Amino acid sequence: MGDDVSPQEGVVLLKQTDPEAIAAIRTTADKLRHSQAGDTVTYIINRNINFTNICEQHCSFCAFRRDDGDAGAYWLDWTQILEKSTDAVQRGATEICMQGGLNPQALIDGKSLTYYLKLVETIKQEFPQIHLHAFSPQEVQFIARVDGLEYADVIAALRDAGVGSMPGTAAEVLDDEVRRVLCPEKIDTTTWLEIVSTTHKLGLHTTSTMLSGHIETPEQQISHLEKLRSLQKTAMDRGYPARITEFILLPFVGKEAPKPLRRRVGRDQPVLADALLLGAVARIYLGNWIPNHQPSWVKLGLAGATEALVWGCNDIGGTLMEEHITTMAGALGGTCMEVETLQTAIASLGRPYQQRDTLYQKVWSF
Repeated sequence: MGDDVSPQEGVVLLKQTDPEAIAAIRTTADKLRHSQAGDTVTYIINRNINFTNICEQHCSFCAFRRDDGDAGAYWLDWTQILEKSTDAVQRGATEICMQGGLNPQALIDGKSLTYYLKLVETIKQEFPQIHLHAFSPQEVQFIARVDGLEYADVIAALRDAGVGSMPGTAAEVLDDEVRRVLCPEKIDTTTWLEIVSTTHKLGLHTTSTMLSGHIETPEQQISHLEKLRSLQKTAMDRGYPARITEFILLPFVGKEAPKPLRRRVGRDQPVLADALLLGAVARIYLGNWIPNHQPSWVKLGLAGATEALVWGCNDIGGTLMEEHITTMAGALGGTCMEVETLQTAIASLGRPYQQRDTLYQKVWSF
């Protein structure tokens, strides 16, 4: 294990513009990927269920949210949730990833937590074997606020009902200056970190993400990676039963984003070169602590995500089956990927592929 690079060194890496320097960063990230995660590229068969797009918040990058009564607003009922889950299982999914808007009407007997527990139980009663990767730190805070509960109580209740792990989304950039522009109503950096750390303490693994390529600086990008590295070190140093399983870079797609941010960013689609460099630096920065790195084929397209596999990534993500949040933002990557398509992309690099589950255990399909 090589020494960790410092935040100052990380910023220097991100600011490189010389093609030879960037090539050296790519080579280093690829070598680290080989030593930290091996040559096999993993993927997961999963389904996304975005159960509602009705949301009380107004994030400046979000093209997904709607107010109740708006054209295009939706809220799945229990039958629809079960239909989507059944379809996922029939198509070989080992994971259902479930997240949604913060819908103030999503209550049962006046309680938010009771509604979320019913979401979990609707799926787990029918399919106890499926891994439920569900509810971001933002959703945990929303439930806790509505019901007047502690974060730990919400997390423990969701865990006991059958949630298997938590998506590390709603992180965007873990810098409150950026968040004031990007998502002023969302939880602040400290709260996000507190909820994820509590989740690890209570035995649920999480992922980690960064929404990149909008208004943030290289210094803020590195500060975000530093916070994730510290979070993982805390989980390991304190012997928590769970930790961060992967890092996923989510480049900003602005085509349908609200106009003020879109104008400020000045483009509709991610810049692949920027995403590849940041992904490589993330491998160098985090790889000793978080060995699994994943690009987003939804945001970068499959060709871009495949390219990221030689810039430090070792996982190509999931089949998803459906995806609304990024697609409604105007992404070109599509919403569903066949297993064979992912396998072919990986094989094009001369690398072996392997199906995995949410926690990176091998899955053998017959």
